[in-house]
Amino acid sequence: MDTIEEMVKGLPPDLQQEVADFAQFLLEKRTRKPKGKFRFDWEGALEDLRDRFTSVELQHKALEWWGD
Repeated sequence: MDTIEEMVKGLPPDLQQEVADFAQFLLEKRTRKPKGKFRFDWEGALEDLRDRFTSVELQHKALEWWGD
């Protein structure tokens, strides 16, 4: 069986670049740093709206905003 290098050399230049890009992607994927823990610093940010809206109404409003 051919080595990876021999197989890549047998490809046209555009496919060689595609192989190189994919190899780079695999390297980056493996070395990605884990993200930090989820923060809850937003907790209570809508507390002043508690008497004016229900949580369901706020959820619907948030969905409207995300859809824009």
